[in-house]
Amino acid sequence: MEKIKKILIISSDKSLRDVLTFCLDGWGYEVFLHDSPLHDIHPIKKISPDVIVVDVHSASKAHLEICRMLKDDFVTAFIPVITLINKRQLRTQLLNLKQGVDDYLIKPPDPLDLRVRVEMAARRSQYSFYASPLTGLPGGRIIEEAVVERLKKDVSFSFCYLDIDNFKSFNDVYGYHKGDRAIMQTAYVLYTTIKKFGNSEDFIGHIGGDDFMFITSPDRYKEVCHNLILSFDRVMPFHYNSDDRKQGFIYAKDRTHKMSKINIMSISLAVVNRHSHSDINKMVQINERLAEIKRYLKDLAGSKFMEDRRSGKTGEFVGPQVYKKPEAAADSYRPIGQILLEKKLITPEQLDEALNIHWRRGVMFGEIVKELGFLKEEDLHQALREQSMSAVSDRLKLSLDNR
Repeated sequence: MEKIKKILIISSDKSLRDVLTFCLDGWGYEVFLHDSPLHDIHPIKKISPDVIVVDVHSASKAHLEICRMLKDDFVTAFIPVITLINKRQLRTQLLNLKQGVDDYLIKPPDPLDLRVRVEMAARRSQYSFYASPLTGLPGGRIIEEAVVERLKKDVSFSFCYLDIDNFKSFNDVYGYHKGDRAIMQTAYVLYTTIKKFGNSEDFIGHIGGDDFMFITSPDRYKEVCHNLILSFDRVMPFHYNSDDRKQGFIYAKDRTHKMSKINIMSISLAVVNRHSHSDINKMVQINERLAEIKRYLKDLAGSKFMEDRRSGKTGEFVGPQVYKKPEAAADSYRPIGQILLEKKLITPEQLDEALNIHWRRGVMFGEIVKELGFLKEEDLHQALREQSMSAVSDRLKLSLDNR
């Protein structure tokens, strides 16, 4: 059952309060009223509204102060605030409302317009609250809702849990900044892989830390997992320095807090296929099967994915089926950013800035460095030619090794 949204209206205009209460109440909202600005936001915390509508009467300091107080408090900071502004003083009021306001409407508002703004604000707030601030991907409740929606529709789907192996050790040795970059790289690799090999309606989420998930179809998950591993294993070593990258490990504390050789980061993918309502109908069933697969994968080195092979009819566990990246000749692939860095055409700080934009906007890295003015176009073309020649050499070596 969908939760009834709570709307708090703060206005000294009785006729406006009556009209808005009548309309919003009729549309199924739970309406709370305050006829004057509050000097303490504790009563608002007790109500815990989904959206707050503030009638900014002549841009009074008291009304403006309540907006600021709401955004300064951690508990209420995520609650959307919609202000009602007098048209005659619109410019002055907007200049004064520097903080604490998410949207506005001209007073008196059209009730239907207000309803649309309320719904949009509530949805944005829910997504923002449960989205990862680092990757921007949905998490928490939004992931759960995406799964529950598919369970209710009785459609077949594949739920995949992605865990980065040895991330904690990398984070301990290289620091949280490098750790954040590895997380963002993983999110970008996941997004581009799903976009290329998945379906248009597929879903990806960031559970938290180094844990991600995605939902695709049973006919696509193998190809997605396979290419996800190939892409991850190709780029992730470049988050290490050259010495650690060449030796393939770092020295860090293991689970028993002893210094050990820790392999370069890899990924483990646990897949649960849901074919019908009789097979799986609750989120807890998916979590139980994922936990079983993850326990098995935990002690296997390297990147791998494994599907749950349990029969929906008998509940018998058939398997396990583990897929690993095939052994191949060590390739000489280098990301274009690494080439530019090695040639000292860009600085590490410029590389960081360009990569962050590249991951967040999904624009080609070369276009970003040109846009930022970090290097000339001919230098970029030379680096791209060098990368292309390395790729050709790598394919030729692999071909000879396979004879």
